[in-house]
Amino acid sequence: MARTGIAVGTDKGHQTTERTPRHKPSSRKGQPTKRTVFVRSLIREVVGFAPYEKRVMELLKNSKDKRARKLAKRRLGTLRRAKRKIEDLSNVIAESRRQAAH
Repeated sequence: MARTGIAVGTDKGHQTTERTPRHKPSSRKGQPTKRTVFVRSLIREVVGFAPYEKRVMELLKNSKDKRARKLAKRRLGTLRRAKRKIEDLSNVIAESRRQAAH
């Protein structure tokens, strides 16, 4: 908001030009880099899925979503992590179905 130069009101204070702060490296924290994404995909390709992940995928295929979420929550600790894992595994199942269709 632009200051008005008046001592009272919502925009009170000395008139100044607004500066745009430069982007800090800390604002990128947590975003995966291209290299990290590549390495994780390579590891997934070589190693495959953990036994609990295979079980969760089997439950999802049999449309037992709630049971799959419960199992993932038990293994991962929080519901948020479990939901993210379920989403990832659902995408893997969908991708494998697309591959089978072609």
